[in-house]
Amino acid sequence: MSDFVKVCTLDQLPENSPVVADFDGRRVAIVRTSDCGVRAIDDTCSHANVSLAEGEVDGCTIECWLHGSRFDLQTGEPTGLPATQPVAVHTVRIDGDDVFVRLAD
Repeated sequence: MSDFVKVCTLDQLPENSPVVADFDGRRVAIVRTSDCGVRAIDDTCSHANVSLAEGEVDGCTIECWLHGSRFDLQTGEPTGLPATQPVAVHTVRIDGDDVFVRLAD
C-alpha cells in the first residue's frame, strides 16, 4: 500500500494511549507522545503474537505487556529483551488535525 490513509484525528489520539488501525488485516499501533510526536508501528510484538498497543508507552518506546520487550517507536528496533527482531515502522503525516499513515513495504 503506497497511499496515505486517514486513521484518526489528533483529538482521537490521547498522549501515550495507542490507537489501533486495521489495514486489511494488518494491525498498526498509532502512538502520540510528547517526546517523539505521532508514530506508527506494527501492532504485533516480534517476540510473541500479542498487541503492542496494550502495553505501556514511555518516551519514545512501547513495552509489550506479555514479556516486557520494548520497541523504539522511531526505528522499530527492540530496546529490551526478550525480543530481538524489529517491528515495521510506518510513515505518518499530519494534515491539520488529521493523522494519515502510509504502510512500509
